[in-house]
Amino acid sequence: MTENDPLLEELLPVHPLPSFWQAAFCLGGVFILISLGMFVYAISIHAILFLALIWVCLQAHWLGYAFTDIRNMMDDGIIKALPAIYIFLLIGMVIASFMQSGTIASLLYYGIDLLNPTIFLAAGFILCSLMSVATGTSWGTVGTIGVVLIGIGDAIGIPLPLVAGMIVSGATFGDKLSPISDTTNLAAMSAGTQLYRHIGSMLYTTVPTFIVVLGIYTAWGWEYGANDLPAAHIEEIRSALAGAYQLNLWITILPFLLMFGLSIKRYAAEVSMAWSIVLAMLIAMFYQGKDGIEVINALWMNSAGTTGIANIDELLGRGGVYSMAWTLLLSLLALALGGILHHAGFLRVLLENVIVHIQRTSTLIAATIASGLVGNMTLGEAYISIILNCQLFKGAFEERKLDRAVLSRSVEEGSTLTTGLIPWTTAGTFYLATLGIPVLDYAPYALLNLLNPFISIAMAIMGIGLLRKSDRLPTK
Repeated sequence: MTENDPLLEELLPVHPLPSFWQAAFCLGGVFILISLGMFVYAISIHAILFLALIWVCLQAHWLGYAFTDIRNMMDDGIIKALPAIYIFLLIGMVIASFMQSGTIASLLYYGIDLLNPTIFLAAGFILCSLMSVATGTSWGTVGTIGVVLIGIGDAIGIPLPLVAGMIVSGATFGDKLSPISDTTNLAAMSAGTQLYRHIGSMLYTTVPTFIVVLGIYTAWGWEYGANDLPAAHIEEIRSALAGAYQLNLWITILPFLLMFGLSIKRYAAEVSMAWSIVLAMLIAMFYQGKDGIEVINALWMNSAGTTGIANIDELLGRGGVYSMAWTLLLSLLALALGGILHHAGFLRVLLENVIVHIQRTSTLIAATIASGLVGNMTLGEAYISIILNCQLFKGAFEERKLDRAVLSRSVEEGSTLTTGLIPWTTAGTFYLATLGIPVLDYAPYALLNLLNPFISIAMAIMGIGLLRKSDRLPTK
């Protein structure tokens, strides 16, 4: 039941797995609570997940688990996501320190002239894609260049949910394909395939999707071509930024370049972020002339900007550990819930009963992708979903003589791509806290995340990209 968690396995007593109908009853209850709570009664998502956690605890107790066993399951669900939690806290400080150092203000100052409304969506999508490939982190991309693009999009009058969806699409592209992305490496490792074989397999479905999405963003951009800001308004924004910050780009961009460079050198994300925070604080104090105590306090809770333009001041006041509190608390509840669903076997029983009835290869790929979505919705975290689905579907792919890179690709298209579209996952809550746009508002515009799974399934139906073990793959 817990073969990948030997330490926890020693702590948990042996109990029979739930029946299919027990598992369906448990998961059905969770989905009903979330659906009614969010969409009918508008209850706080934190309260909904707390009620769902109680429901799942009762179901686990029904199987024979004691309170201490259930608590161990919850603890393990949270422990597995500790790296993501550390990054939560660091990203909050990265954003605040970049605001204090003038890094974000400088990028706004120079970027508002360069990004024409007609090409803004397409250019922003390419920019986020390139950065996420280079750094291997969607969260770092959203927390830095994503924040800048939100500010510019707001200034030139493009709907912010559309801007946020474009940012998430580009950021997810690199998180899926970059050789230094944690999810890319995790999927390859869990499926038992080589990293670049996994990436080569993903190019079959991701490149066509990227081209389609770029075309749609380009077409949408033409609808906002008339949104050019009057020259007087542009000058007003630039003057306000220049009055509040020193904007020498060669100095203010250094924290961003440091984080970018360390990421390319394959330093851990935590190390890259920590050093960029330190450098940004030094620039804030010795170049911007800010009080040291004020700069340090901003790492906990940033204060609004002082440009005199309300929406710009609100943007420049984002960041700090405190700004991540809502997100972090929601993530802890979701991860605890996922720990019970995983270790008590509810999710596994449902998936295994689905797998045995699959006949077609295209159906297997569709089921793997759908399982990643369900895993994210129930476990609250893509990492656990990736590991679990690789374990569950590996045998079925082997029976059909499919290359394991097809398994790893399908798992990423179900797990990595959909995690940012679900309000209570760690990614969904992070994007909300960082961009300030609710997940359900930007989700319809996160086109890469939405279309890639469907394009992958369509290609499988047509027999395209169904690699066998002897097939040669494209290289990145």
